[in-house]
Amino acid sequence: MTESRKVKVAGLQRRLDIFLAQWCTDLTRSQLQRLIRDGHVLVDGRVAKASLALEPEQVVTLSIPPPIPSTLEPEPIPLQVVYEDSDLLVIDKPAGLIVHPAPGHPRGTLVNALLAYCPDLQGIGGEMRPGIVHRLDKDTSGLMVVAKNQAAHGSLSKQIKERQVTKGYLALCHEHLEPLEGIIDAPIGRDRGNRKRMAVVEGGRASVTHYQVKEYIDGYTLLEAHLVTGRTHQIRVHLASLRHPLVGDSTYGKRMPGLDRHFLHASTLGFKLPSTQVYKEYTSELPPDLQAILEKISLH
Repeated sequence: MTESRKVKVAGLQRRLDIFLAQWCTDLTRSQLQRLIRDGHVLVDGRVAKASLALEPEQVVTLSIPPPIPSTLEPEPIPLQVVYEDSDLLVIDKPAGLIVHPAPGHPRGTLVNALLAYCPDLQGIGGEMRPGIVHRLDKDTSGLMVVAKNQAAHGSLSKQIKERQVTKGYLALCHEHLEPLEGIIDAPIGRDRGNRKRMAVVEGGRASVTHYQVKEYIDGYTLLEAHLVTGRTHQIRVHLASLRHPLVGDSTYGKRMPGLDRHFLHASTLGFKLPSTQVYKEYTSELPPDLQAILEKISLH
């Protein structure tokens, strides 16, 4: 069923898109832009553009159509659920599981598993990525939050955009990373020599990673990294740019015998619960394959 919202404009002139973002805080800017573009926003009964300057006493009507049912197939893939309520799921994603379908990978993804576990996710946040608020690389394990309704999706997306979500990772890189803690502030964009890779490039998107060394083990560094921004492959690219690539990262470094992926685990995830705005933080231990690598290099 289509949801309808109506409000009378008061105060100073504002662009329609800015007004909507301040009024409908449960929807993301991209969702609002799409609603405007598709003609679901009326000002005094007429379809309006995002750039329209609103006048006091004008009436803005927003119609939110029901989610488009996903064409993706549910699959009974096991999920490790760390926390669940009526708004969201926190899951511990295993390495090797792709988050959402893409060309060449239409099945066997986290989204297919989520649709089997929670059929009501259909259309939440988008037809092809129902419930997905952020993602992890296929070979990165660890914590992810999934929205179970549109309001939760909007709240979590807003927190991520405003950098209010804690994202902590455990990583193992080559050589001794110095100093013991620091900030890597380097823009990331497509590698101009290989479009399948990312790189630190002039004019790239602002990218900031905080790190703290936990331990030096032989010729390696075990560190904890926290993302300020959330760019594709950010930690992998930032460490590789310092010539300390992740252990096992065949894209930005080299493979490691006995490990069939890169050593990166999303160990900490914190955010405000959408319904109560109470901050909660969840943690995940290193999975067995990464723990085995630590034990192996510690014996040398």
